[in-house]
Amino acid sequence: MTRTRAATVERAQDSGGALTPTQMKVLERVNSGLLNKQIAFDLGISEATVKAHMTALMRKLNVHNRTQAAIAARDMIGLRAIND
Repeated sequence: MTRTRAATVERAQDSGGALTPTQMKVLERVNSGLLNKQIAFDLGISEATVKAHMTALMRKLNVHNRTQAAIAARDMIGLRAIND
């Protein structure tokens, strides 16, 4: 993992920006390449709620788009596996 990606993940974890369980579910599905509409259907929530979670996720992860969020998700999974 690059230093920049690690810093992004650490900022999210240290900034009081712990992800909620639903945000983690949304992030996992973004990482899988699903669209907001598909995520909403899968989780049984509205598309607007998915968008709200994405906004919060991007703010917490300090990223600007879905691709960066997916990369951060992969980094978080990698860090979790190392720490476990």
